[in-house]
Amino acid sequence: MKDTQKQSSLAIGILRGIAGFVVLILIFLLGYIFITGLPNVSWHFLTSPAKAFTAGGGIGIQLFNSFYLLILAMVISLPISIGASIYLSEYVKDNLFTDTIRTSIEILSSLPSVVVGLFGFLLFVIQFNFGFSIISGALTLTIFNLPLLTRNIEESINGVSSDQLQGGLGLGLSKFETIYHIVIPAALPGIISGIILCSGRVFGEAAALIYTAGQSAPALNFGDWNPFNIDSPLSPMRPAETLAVHIWKINSEGIMPDLSKISSGSAAVLVLAILIFNLSARYVGRKVFERMTSAR
Repeated sequence: MKDTQKQSSLAIGILRGIAGFVVLILIFLLGYIFITGLPNVSWHFLTSPAKAFTAGGGIGIQLFNSFYLLILAMVISLPISIGASIYLSEYVKDNLFTDTIRTSIEILSSLPSVVVGLFGFLLFVIQFNFGFSIISGALTLTIFNLPLLTRNIEESINGVSSDQLQGGLGLGLSKFETIYHIVIPAALPGIISGIILCSGRVFGEAAALIYTAGQSAPALNFGDWNPFNIDSPLSPMRPAETLAVHIWKINSEGIMPDLSKISSGSAAVLVLAILIFNLSARYVGRKVFERMTSAR
């Protein structure tokens, strides 16, 4: 009995040590990035355009491009993911066909982003003749994002008790009405958390966008919001260097006079944005759950 308790205590101690070590690594990385980068972040840095050969530039255009690409990619991928998740969780039975679909989703979610980027380059940039543009990057990010988003939403829907579905059917609702009015609202906290987490993953993506959205950030006319004008910030056909691509580009070129400041500041902003995405996923999911269940 004593030996069993000692073994159990030893195992728990080892697991706590491993968990503590992982937390220390995370704290060290975040601390280093924020300590070296945040002092270089200012309002001017966040809003002014980058300067290749002179000091004092910022990340304003790159930051706007990152959020615009993220929104466009989520607008395209979210309806597809929700439809696929509802179909897989509620309308099909477990058979060879559904097993093939789920296996394909798992394989797609494990593909390296550079492979997805090269596929997007060959299909959207070359074959569809979209060129290096926001629409090419958004469509490539959709392929990159669909497997994880579909799996997260499907798990959220599967987490809803079958009694709620049966109750809706028992009240005379059709299956679609039951899913739309009962199952989806009940799964909403998990769906929202999955969307925000996938948004953070997409926001920090670089490799897939190097080959599709491009590595240039031309000046934009923020007074022109017509998406059909190529100089408009909302034009989907213009090239768009994102923040993650910007960090890779300036470090690989090494021609910017204040390279270390721009690079460390950009990294701090990028990591902070992804951290906010992850923390807000927990907060928003909990608040939505409390609102829908009246739990406190």
